[in-house]
Amino acid sequence: MISGFVFEDTNAMRTVCGPNDCNIPYIEKLVGCELFLRGNRLECHIAEGDECRYKASVFSGLMQRLTNLAGITNDITEPEILMELKALESSLAFEAKGNGHEGDQSAKRTAIHVLNKSVYPKSLNQQQYVRAMERSQITFAIGPAGTGKTFLAVAYCLGELLSGRKQKIILTRPVVEAGESLGFLPGDLSQKLNPYLKPLYDSMEAIVPPATVRRLEESGSIEISPLAYMRGRSIHNACIILDEAQNTTRSQMKMFLTRIGENSCAIITGDVTQIDLPNSSSSGLVQARELLRDVEGIEFLEFNARDTVRSRIVQRIIDAYEKK
Repeated sequence: MISGFVFEDTNAMRTVCGPNDCNIPYIEKLVGCELFLRGNRLECHIAEGDECRYKASVFSGLMQRLTNLAGITNDITEPEILMELKALESSLAFEAKGNGHEGDQSAKRTAIHVLNKSVYPKSLNQQQYVRAMERSQITFAIGPAGTGKTFLAVAYCLGELLSGRKQKIILTRPVVEAGESLGFLPGDLSQKLNPYLKPLYDSMEAIVPPATVRRLEESGSIEISPLAYMRGRSIHNACIILDEAQNTTRSQMKMFLTRIGENSCAIITGDVTQIDLPNSSSSGLVQARELLRDVEGIEFLEFNARDTVRSRIVQRIIDAYEKK
């Protein structure tokens, strides 16, 4: 069976196919077909069988999604292709269950705008995460590494700060050692804490220039605060990110959540499978998930290996551990 997709725009075709058509072998592997580029037409050759019509539908839908994506970015790589396929499969599943266009509605793109740059979620869960941050005062993002929890939280907070909607970003995380002692790190408390917050800085510097991050930090618009130092504060007009929240104790989580003023928002990220506390059942994140699910103004997003955008090897590692 042969299915074809015609690119009406040459630039879109180049973006979808990638430099030297490097994306084509990956799309072949995902769809389970052979692809041949003939002029501006990409042909999909599918072996006859029970799933050939479904694969043809997946190919056509995926090409349309990637072409739409090419309209807003000049660089489509394997993670973007994989996320578009997952979104398409979810949409097709909704349609198969008789839910009409619900899947398409859930796949509508939303973006985070930071200065002249736009950050787009790469999976349905990531899209729901962005929407949750926009409408809720407190958002919990729980799931494994590489699912974009921290990156999207940082992007959202930078957008709020640089647009003037918030005056400050506060970055915090519990200082819990995973095999190494904080006391042996050189420098004062701020310098000791910097390695713990490096993932947050990496995310910020992927969105805005490092010089901008330093300027915001020097002006006090970005503040680093050890979780223990949050006690007694009342935080107003700020975005607060609590990272690695699985390592908060129950009392620490309660203390943190009660610091948040009416015009502030908090984003709490963590992975409940990587708790470094002596007793994992005492995790504040685990308890919060049980107690606060039905509280108005709080939303929980659960990520899994299918949301992994870091790399395919990370997705396979997470899958292996989940099956254990």
